Amino acid sequence: MFNIEEELKKLPGKPGVYVMRDKDDNIIYVGKAVSLKNRVRQYFRKTNKTARIQKMVSLISRFEYIVVDSEAEALILECNLIKKNRPKFNVLLKDDKTYPYIKIDIKSDYPGVYYTRRIVNDGSKYFGPYANPGAAKEMLDFIKERYKIHQCRTLKPRTRPCLNYHINRCLAPCMGNVDKEEYKKQIDEIIDLLEGKTSKIVKELEEQMKQASQKMDYEKAAYIRDKIQAIERVSEKQKVSNISENNIDVIGIAKSELEICIEIFFVRGSKMIGREHYFYTELKDMEDKEILSGFIKQYYFDNPNVPSKIMFREEIEDKEAIEQWLSTEMGRKVEIKTPKKGEKLRFVEMAEKNAKVTLDNKEKDKSEILMELKEVLKLAQLPRKIETYDISNISGEYMVAAMCVMQDGVIKKNLSRRFKIKTVYGQDDPKCMEEVITRRLKHSIENPNGGFGTLPDAIFADGGITQIRATKNAIKKYNLDIPVYGMVKNDKHQTRALMDENRNELKISEALMNLITRFQDTVHDTAITYHRKLRDKEVTKSALDDIQGIGKVKKQALLKQFGSVEKIKQASIEELMKVKGITKELAERLKGN
Repeated sequence: MFNIEEELKKLPGKPGVYVMRDKDDNIIYVGKAVSLKNRVRQYFRKTNKTARIQKMVSLISRFEYIVVDSEAEALILECNLIKKNRPKFNVLLKDDKTYPYIKIDIKSDYPGVYYTRRIVNDGSKYFGPYANPGAAKEMLDFIKERYKIHQCRTLKPRTRPCLNYHINRCLAPCMGNVDKEEYKKQIDEIIDLLEGKTSKIVKELEEQMKQASQKMDYEKAAYIRDKIQAIERVSEKQKVSNISENNIDVIGIAKSELEICIEIFFVRGSKMIGREHYFYTELKDMEDKEILSGFIKQYYFDNPNVPSKIMFREEIEDKEAIEQWLSTEMGRKVEIKTPKKGEKLRFVEMAEKNAKVTLDNKEKDKSEILMELKEVLKLAQLPRKIETYDISNISGEYMVAAMCVMQDGVIKKNLSRRFKIKTVYGQDDPKCMEEVITRRLKHSIENPNGGFGTLPDAIFADGGITQIRATKNAIKKYNLDIPVYGMVKNDKHQTRALMDENRNELKISEALMNLITRFQDTVHDTAITYHRKLRDKEVTKSALDDIQGIGKVKKQALLKQFGSVEKIKQASIEELMKVKGITKELAERLKGN
């Protein structure tokens, strides 16, 4: 039995990482400390704690810790554990968007320039992110048009060059037509361009143009002239800032009653090349400095695109440790600045204002949806949490259900749940619906702090009146008053309307209809995916596991060789015997002979 008070006495006064676990041994929080003794004890003392921390402490069943040599080591370990376990009470980096970057594989003998949405630590240089994908593609098109670099994904030796070489768009390194140094000059120029160092490029090109003219190589001079003009046009499209710094990220934060928005401006070569924003819920009682500390540790962890400076308003406690960690990772100095005056402070304020505008716009969209739902459904309060359910089976086999959640007008895929039907036999979707919702309601009634969270403000059943009635039957068992509505589809399996328990179809806006359609499609896809997973697992089991002499190793070897159970059945005895361990006798058993 873990005795918290006794274990607190054993804590060392050394730096390290602590891990909080609940009664089911799930990790619910990971933190770092300069002194484990002082930090961990604070959670269990009668001090003024936020509601969020109070809730976390109430769920702690035990804790563990790892001692390290320094705060910087603790920070790295903390980041690794948060990334791996994603504890519910940590500030977690969540974003459905993946912004585009331009990638240059500089470790290659002849680097290529690519459009990508995925950053990996492969030694390549990444430029961006570009908030507008069109801007990234336009820049890439410009590079491919103005520089004679290879455009093949893999640079393999060829017997003859491709079309790009013949139209003067590539130097054909695959044929050995260009040496590495000559090719690298192009790449260096492209890097300068992407870093915003256009004045340097233009100056060098003007000198080359002058030399070409003096040699009366007017064709080359005209080519260079056109390149200069094109570079200047691209440069003008970038938003020029007043800031004198060359390579910084500027972070602003804004809060509302429901959410927090963090906005990042990316400044490269004294120009703002793009921005990102992230939204968080249930953090409004946290201090800005705590939110920012958690955010930047996760955002820059394993991110090769770290700037020279990171600027925001608040002073954070672990500033020095983060600077040391990022500087070590990047092999150059990385600073965290909290400006108090001048142009740098104005740029931070600009990021904060944009975060507020972004948050206000999102709040407005969500508020309008929630207000419309409240009016259409004739509810006394805003339906901040709506759940929907769907049943999936084939002729009563492998019966499953799925639950999806819409929180504050946003579909939250991470709150989805899946169920195996336990008490219904044969194909009876309404009975399945009643069972699942009965089980779900019981979870929240018996354990309000559990994985299902609070009870919903409304339930949308995937179907018409029969599903509405089945859902109402489950709700009546607990004497609850949760309104229920059906999401009705047409003959083409498209969402047609929202229906009440009296079969009245409710008139709703196109925006709300689109949201409900996505809600219905999401729960349907979740149910179907789970159903297929169970069905495929059962098929694999019944086809191979019940055959005497076919154990785990042989089963894996067969599936690796043939790819599926169906192809194993179609294979001949001779083909089966080519798999290691499969004798003629086993092959005959597999064929059913």
